[in-house]
Amino acid sequence: MKPREIKREIFSVGAIDWDRRLFDELIPLPDGTSYNSYLIVGSESTALIDSVDPPLCHVLEENLEAVGNPDIDYVVCLHAEQDHSGSIPRVLDLHPRAKVVTNPKCKGMLIDLLHIPEERFIEVGDRETLSLGGRTLEFIYTPWVHWPETMTAYLREEKILFSCDFFGSHLATSDAFVTDEATVYEAAKRYYAEIMMPFRKFIRKHLATLAKLDINLIAPSHGPAYDKPSFIMDAYRDWASDNVANEVVLPFTSMHGSTKAMVEHLTRALIERGVTVKRFDLARTDLGKLAIALVDAATIVLGAPTVLGGPHPLVVQAAYLAGALKPKAKFASVIGSYGWGGRTVETLSSLIANLNVELLEPVMVQGFPREADFASLEKLADEIAAKHQAL
Repeated sequence: MKPREIKREIFSVGAIDWDRRLFDELIPLPDGTSYNSYLIVGSESTALIDSVDPPLCHVLEENLEAVGNPDIDYVVCLHAEQDHSGSIPRVLDLHPRAKVVTNPKCKGMLIDLLHIPEERFIEVGDRETLSLGGRTLEFIYTPWVHWPETMTAYLREEKILFSCDFFGSHLATSDAFVTDEATVYEAAKRYYAEIMMPFRKFIRKHLATLAKLDINLIAPSHGPAYDKPSFIMDAYRDWASDNVANEVVLPFTSMHGSTKAMVEHLTRALIERGVTVKRFDLARTDLGKLAIALVDAATIVLGAPTVLGGPHPLVVQAAYLAGALKPKAKFASVIGSYGWGGRTVETLSSLIANLNVELLEPVMVQGFPREADFASLEKLADEIAAKHQAL
């Protein structure tokens, strides 16, 4: 795709990765992604904001040629992760006078990851500026969104925020700007859930800082740009808040039907009490969808059969994911079955120990559930509904 001029003499020169389906060999990409790089031409100098993932470096080169292959004076690196920085060495080879502009922490990481010579760097501090001639970039540190060295760049005259991974979405689209808000909302929420949610306390702080800026356009490193910045900023305020929904997330698997019977009963009981249930069969589910559901839910219930004395590995994975993503849920519990014993509850509880949740009484059943076991599930549903109403 040819480069596009998002504002006068400001070009989007990055690459769309239509076919990528996995990021970091971990994160599903059902809709592909993009690696956004921006060329800003001032009256005195030219800056490139970030580069692209190395396999698509040729697209960046082609796009720079298409806009006249200008001399690049500065390569601004907002984040050291290689999908942003990996093609910087090639850009430096093509532009021997160019300097990498970044913060000290990012500089160290780039030297380690890409072996860029130290003399090619210019370090900038928080709120420091760089003049391009008629255009001024202001650098704003945003650590832990989502690495410790990340920062954003604000183009004062045009009121454009180059937000790095902040506000991004893994979405391959031919649209330069958001046109389908529902699609972008879903992609951005998935991105937040999988990447940003563990750092929501930092995000709230950075949102307050950015709210003081007059922003007309947000240009993230992934996905389309936001010409209505309030759309994504309001979404982030909601996602990063402490407010939870009257929802239960119920990831489970079942080997011989016992745990599934419990899940079916608890699902019906919760719905009868006015609680929304988001259920995920872990043998078939997209873990990204599970991550999205964790953003808002008040309660997490893990449904686990016991395997060799411990929880089924698929439920271990889900519990580990919840523990790593640190959602704002208030309550958690475990339901499931076993044959002769085990430590399913203890193991799963340890995996979510860092969540700030109240652990509700688990329901573990030997063999197939009996009437008394279904009554215990009714009691759990009562407790969950009451806890939600009291929030």
